[in-house]
Amino acid sequence: MPADDSELPESPPALVVFAGRAELAWLRLLKRGFRHCFAALHDGRSWILYDPLSHATDVRALPGVSGDELATWFRQRGHTVVAVPPRPVRRQPAPWAPFTCVEALKRVLGVRARRVWTPWRLYRHLVEDFCP
Repeated sequence: MPADDSELPESPPALVVFAGRAELAWLRLLKRGFRHCFAALHDGRSWILYDPLSHATDVRALPGVSGDELATWFRQRGHTVVAVPPRPVRRQPAPWAPFTCVEALKRVLGVRARRVWTPWRLYRHLVEDFCP
């Protein structure tokens, strides 16, 4: 185990996007505006869209766009966007959970909060506990 946090890998800077549209009927039980989540991750050169859907995971490069432009574009479409700075990620297994969009983003971001299992709870966790 590394001696201090400086030796731990960092999560990438990310824009976490929360959407209200639900194509699956049961998702309409979730809080309006927080029925799905996905992220844009920055690899040091460009942004990469990471969208874990129920039937597939959409991963695509977004060349030539800044984080501010991307966040504005998502907000103009009615989405909520949270900018997540890079942070050290402990090298420990993530708690077991069903694979959902929330669980996929938790693993990308290094979130280990067991009680975060809906997009709304992820949003609250990010704005209250995770982001400075």
